[in-house]
Amino acid sequence: MSCESHNATPPAPAIAPGSEGIDPAAAAFAIGTRGVDPRLPAAISGFDAPFFQAGLAGYSDAAMRIVARRHGCPVCITEALLDRTLLAGGRGFDKADLGDLHDNVPGGPDDHPLVVQIMGSDPREMAAAAVKLVEQRKRTDREYRLLAHDPSQPAVRQHLRDPGGQQIDAGHPNDSFEAAEATFAPTVLAAELPDDTSRAFQAIDVNLACPVKKIERKARGGHWLAEPEGAIRILEAVREAVPKEIPCTVKLRRSFADTPEMAANFEKIFAALNSIGYAWATVHARTVQQRYIGPSRWDILRDLVRRYPDSIVFGSGDVWGVDDIFRMITYTGVHAVSVARGCIGNPWIFRQAREMMAGRKPNPPTIAEQRAAMLTHFEISLAVTRRFKHGEDATSKMMRKFGIKFAQHHPRGDEIKRKMISVNCGEDWHAVLNEFYPESHG
Repeated sequence: MSCESHNATPPAPAIAPGSEGIDPAAAAFAIGTRGVDPRLPAAISGFDAPFFQAGLAGYSDAAMRIVARRHGCPVCITEALLDRTLLAGGRGFDKADLGDLHDNVPGGPDDHPLVVQIMGSDPREMAAAAVKLVEQRKRTDREYRLLAHDPSQPAVRQHLRDPGGQQIDAGHPNDSFEAAEATFAPTVLAAELPDDTSRAFQAIDVNLACPVKKIERKARGGHWLAEPEGAIRILEAVREAVPKEIPCTVKLRRSFADTPEMAANFEKIFAALNSIGYAWATVHARTVQQRYIGPSRWDILRDLVRRYPDSIVFGSGDVWGVDDIFRMITYTGVHAVSVARGCIGNPWIFRQAREMMAGRKPNPPTIAEQRAAMLTHFEISLAVTRRFKHGEDATSKMMRKFGIKFAQHHPRGDEIKRKMISVNCGEDWHAVLNEFYPESHG
C-alpha cells in the first residue's frame, strides 16, 4: 500500500529552534552509555538500540530489511498492509515474504524482530486482519473474512476484491451467508497466540499516519486524525483482538492539519493510547496535509514528550543522516527514532549509529562494502521473484530505485544513476555493478 509521495521536499533540516548547539557525537556516546529504555526490549526482544527502520511503501521488503539488520538495525517494520487486501486472500503477506528462502513464511529467522503495520477503514476488518497476521493462517481465508462481519448487524455478503481486481467470495446465489457465519464467526473476535517458535511478527502497528486519499466516504491512515472517535474504535478493536503477549503500537502524524481543532483531535487519540493498552506511539512530525512537503516540527514533538512523561514516544521526520538520529533524541526526548527515507540505499546509517554510541567515528562505506550490500539486496529479492516468469528481469528493474539511492555513496554517483535508470534485465544490473563496484576495489 503506497504511502509515499513523488512530490516530496528534498532533504532539509527540521524546525528545531535551539538545536544548533547539540553535538551529535557527544549526544550519541551519552545515549550509548545509558542504553535504551528497558521497556523497549521488554516489549520486543532484541530492541537494543534507540532507532529502527520504518515501514516504507514500495521499499521496506524482506531484502531491504535483512540488509539493514546486517548493518545493525535492531527492529524493522513492514510497509502498511491494507486490511481488506489481507482478508481478500492474503496477497498482502507477500510484502513480508522471503519466497523460496523460507517457504513463503512472512519474516523468516533472518528477519526478526519484525513489526507488521496494518491500515484500514473498519474496526472489525482491522481486527480480523490483525488476527490473521497473528495466527499465520491457522484458519481458512474465508473464515478470516467472516470474522470481519459484525454479528450484531444483519448478515450481508462481503464483496472483497484482491489487488488485481478479481472479486472474492462472490459465491452462488443460493449460498447461505448466515449459515456460514453461524459456523465460523465467533461472537468474540480474538486471536490464538502462536508458539514462540512460529511467531512471524513481534508486534502489530496500526497506521494512522499515511496521507493517502480517502476511499469513498471512509477514512484510513492519517485521515483518522480528523475523526478521533473512529480512530479510537479501531485502536480498541485491534488491541482487544490481539493477545496481550503481543504488543500493539501506533504510527501517527502530529495532526491532520495545523488548526486548534485538529490539534485537539490528535490530543484525544494520543491521550487514549495508554488506557487502551498500546505500548508506544511513533509520531511523524509533519501534518497529514503536509504529506512529505516542507519541514517537520521537532519542537512540537518535544512539547508532546514533555507533556506525557510516562508514555513511550518515538520520533519520525527529517532524519536524513546518522547525526539526525541523535539530534532528534537529544532535542525532543523521544525514546527511539524511526529512520525512513534516510535509510533507503543507506543501510550503513545503522552501523554508523552504533559506532557513534560506542564513542567511535562513524565510517562511510567502502566501495567493496557497497558492492556487497547491493549484491545481497539483489540476491534476496531474486529469491522472492525467481518463482515467477522473468523474475530476474523484474528484480533488476525493481533494483533501479535502490541503485540510484546507493549511488549517493559513490564518487561517481551521477554516472551510476544514469546507468541504473536504463537497467532492464539481470545482465544490465550486473554490468553496472561490475563497472562501478569492481570486486577488486577495496
